[in-house]
Amino acid sequence: MTQQREQLVELQRQLQQRLAKVQSDLQSLKEADSAEQAQQRENDEVLQDLAAHLQKELLQLHIALEREAQGKYGVCIACGDDIAAPRLKILPFATHCQHCAH
Repeated sequence: MTQQREQLVELQRQLQQRLAKVQSDLQSLKEADSAEQAQQRENDEVLQDLAAHLQKELLQLHIALEREAQGKYGVCIACGDDIAAPRLKILPFATHCQHCAH
């Protein structure tokens, strides 16, 4: 396994753990009694937004892993140039180089 793939898989594992925790927290809110539910309704919305964000990141990460398997990871889908390593470090599922992202 390449170092890039190892990093992507590790990030995927971390995101899956976070998503499982958020989903568990959402479920515990549903099981709370009515007084607790009213008090925690605001938290529910925040957790739902966080879950949606994590699911989106996991999808992007899945695509990045597919691109890595095809030997296309780190290559801009618009111009074909390499995506700079610092950009990939910050945004590991980037599909565009800095120039094409704007």
